[in-house]
Amino acid sequence: MSAPVVIVGAGQAAAQAVTSLKAEGHAGDIIVIGDEPYLPYQRPPLSKAYLGDEMTEDRLELKAPKFYADAGADLRLATRVTRLLPAEKAVELADGSRLAYGALLIATGTRARALPVPGADLAGVFSIRSIDDVKHFRAAAVPGARLVIIGGGYIGLEVAAKARKLGLDVSVVEGQPRVLARVACTTISDFARTLHEGNGVTLLTGVGVARLIGTEQVTGVELADGRVLPADLVLSAVGAVPNAELAAEAGLALENGIRVDETTRTSAPDIYAAGDVASFPSNLYGRRVRLESVQNAIDQAKAAAKAITGGDVAYDPIPWFWSDQYDVKLQIAGLLDGFERTETEGDVAAGRFCVRYFAGDRLLAVCSVNDPKSHMLARKALAIPPPVPAPG
Repeated sequence: MSAPVVIVGAGQAAAQAVTSLKAEGHAGDIIVIGDEPYLPYQRPPLSKAYLGDEMTEDRLELKAPKFYADAGADLRLATRVTRLLPAEKAVELADGSRLAYGALLIATGTRARALPVPGADLAGVFSIRSIDDVKHFRAAAVPGARLVIIGGGYIGLEVAAKARKLGLDVSVVEGQPRVLARVACTTISDFARTLHEGNGVTLLTGVGVARLIGTEQVTGVELADGRVLPADLVLSAVGAVPNAELAAEAGLALENGIRVDETTRTSAPDIYAAGDVASFPSNLYGRRVRLESVQNAIDQAKAAAKAITGGDVAYDPIPWFWSDQYDVKLQIAGLLDGFERTETEGDVAAGRFCVRYFAGDRLLAVCSVNDPKSHMLARKALAIPPPVPAPG
């Protein structure tokens, strides 16, 4: 009997890989290993509907238990992989046991980046990357509590919006000159500032954090300019890092995560990687890309399943993302880094518009605010390859 496909990680990519392996005709066993005690679940709602108590925990589940049983997938939850053993084609678990694999898919995702300031280990300091993170945060997020969010990116602003609806006093601290500075133009940043300030959020930009104050429990945030913000709880939203340590220790090639080719294969035979943890070559953008998105986790897992079952794969997606803040849905198609100019269409004041990002005449990305039609048109437009320049 052939060795199973082993999937390390039990998130969106893992659930999709099980679905796609069966769809591609895989008849062997599948083992999914995850270190959380939960069935594979959606993560975007953690900072959106689930945090705002608008979605129950069971609705986070991607598939019911019966699906995995019917697919022949053995879920090993609350189980930790401690080593990958490529030479032996096996993985080692925390209890010392080993599982042989015919093919291994690494789908370990990301974790919250550690807040690099003194006091980050105090009680009352949170990040949001898991169901348990939200449960702990919600227990402390009583109406009237003073919340300081460090980081003015999408996660920080999404949490700010939900925290205001929960009745918290919210301040956001961002070291860049504007919120969303790394991921949006000034038009989007200015719109976000107006939106959040209009909902009672205090935004402090262009200032860093020196330290968190407190003995055992956090009581304040000292800024680099000496100001102190009183805080009953602090949320760190300073980005994520790929969970690539197992791959690194096993000698797999890394490059901003686990390096894979267009077929999702790593540098080791019969080992694949998909989702937030993997960086892949993008012909569309002319560089390697690592995407933290549902779209990528699903589509790259499909590609991995096809490659594992012997199909032809050339993974080169059109990236897309979304963010929900109050009654605003921001949708992004493409990657805007390297843009030289923008064009805005619609009514910014009314909160329904889109911004197109260009390098020369080439469309790189489109940010749509409450404008789903422009988002879908952008995805179609970006899927058309740019014309090849004439020689000479």
